Amino acid sequence: MSQATITTVTINKADIEDGGMKSYKQADDSIILITRDDTTFQAFDGKCPHAGADLGTGLRCGNRVVCPWHHATFDSRDGTLLEPVATQGLTQYQLTDDGDNLIVNTAAKIDRAVKNDQLTGTHTVVVGGGAAGFMTAHQLRNTGYGGKITLLSQEDKAPYNRPLLSKAFLAGNMPEEKLLLGGADWAQKNNIELRLKQTVSAVIANERTVIIKDEHHAEYNITADFLVVATGAKPIVPPITGAQLEGVYTLRSMDDAKTIKAASQDQHVVIVGTGFIGMEVAAALSQAGNTASITVIGQSARVMETIISETVSNALIKLHEDNGINFVLDATVNEINGNGQQVSGVTLANGTKLDADIIILGTGVSPLTDLLKEVNDPDGVQVDSHLQLRDGVYALGDIAKASGQMGRMRIEHWRVALQHGLVTAAAILGDDTVPSLDERIPFFWTMQYGKSLRYSGHAATPDHNILLGSPDTLNYIEYYFDDKGEDTRASAASTLGRDKELVAFSELLRRGHAPTRAQINAGFNIIEQAHALSR
Repeated sequence: MSQATITTVTINKADIEDGGMKSYKQADDSIILITRDDTTFQAFDGKCPHAGADLGTGLRCGNRVVCPWHHATFDSRDGTLLEPVATQGLTQYQLTDDGDNLIVNTAAKIDRAVKNDQLTGTHTVVVGGGAAGFMTAHQLRNTGYGGKITLLSQEDKAPYNRPLLSKAFLAGNMPEEKLLLGGADWAQKNNIELRLKQTVSAVIANERTVIIKDEHHAEYNITADFLVVATGAKPIVPPITGAQLEGVYTLRSMDDAKTIKAASQDQHVVIVGTGFIGMEVAAALSQAGNTASITVIGQSARVMETIISETVSNALIKLHEDNGINFVLDATVNEINGNGQQVSGVTLANGTKLDADIIILGTGVSPLTDLLKEVNDPDGVQVDSHLQLRDGVYALGDIAKASGQMGRMRIEHWRVALQHGLVTAAAILGDDTVPSLDERIPFFWTMQYGKSLRYSGHAATPDHNILLGSPDTLNYIEYYFDDKGEDTRASAASTLGRDKELVAFSELLRRGHAPTRAQINAGFNIIEQAHALSR
């Protein structure tokens, strides 16, 4: 029998320190989060709307409540969304101050919906149905945009959570309908014209016009007041003989994931690549438990070599080997072999042959920048910290080489793409209260066997590092530096199991106060410092 929903909760005010927060888990599994500033208290739903983490186990820094899992961030005063990966703010509850106690009524929610009364006579066209395109359209509607929004997607599906394809979906732990961003009726609910199976063949940036071919190959034009180009990236297929054989797959779309899921049943699987996709696919297929064998081939002696140190890499390799994964490292695939049209294995550069029924290439992606090729940098479209290419035209997500706090860079991460959507929506609306990329930092995570390795910031190499804790027991934090100087500040960090420390590091990095090598070696208390700088 399910427990009755709790609607009224009494909380002792003295339990919550000034400038702090505390969460209260209820018998019905709900969580109430209370924040305090002097004598002012606020009450919220304490579960992060992204994945349900208890926000009270995260960190409050100033007016920022940061989720410990994926760093979604909310305003402690009204629950407003400040940072993804959540796509909405917190539900706020009415409370009554009863002297020494607070009475929270979870049945009485504070309505903070905004009127869509801004730029009502305008039209925004979004090209691309991935994270950046979705978040732009979603945030425009959530923050007052009243004009017409048209979202053009080449896929036949509404926007969905792409990172979960190589995680929960491929592992068999999440059905397709749960991946839809905003739910099955997102476009209709938000008055967004969603046009699927649309191929944009050209963008005339000076005129803010797109030329489109629909599923019947008929061409038509749309001219917009605001044009957002977020075309994403495509998998790289290396120039290996045999790469076009049947049974060789890449993973980028829902259809790719479904195909791999079906094709891997009782088969010997070879995965080429030891980056995020390769490692996540290996873990997910192992968890699904339906393959005959899984072998991962990597060119380097370590996995995720540009991200983590050799010590952390070795711990991840052991985690995979304990789950039945075979590794062939320091190896190059020279040829993909086949029997007729079907793949049968691979030949390595040293002459070794490995049998395979299917091969999955996790060999990186390249940005789909052709529509804006006349303004391309070799590695992406150069835009400013508001993602603007020129007046009224924005390029974001995987194609954007954007100016930001950590320099100009192109980053292929889900949370960054969602950040781009937040920033672009604010730029269109002229809302200068929303920080640009100058005040945001990159963050990503990878999930393998239920363990989440999280990474914040950006480092050119993982080899100038300080490692604290034990990667072998999946409990560590590692700081990365651009050189070996004692006074050099850390530019990135990764962790397994020390989430609150990584949140603190992220907040310090964002504020320009990341710890130096000397401070970390001297036992720097990063959580205390993050609190101190934020008050």
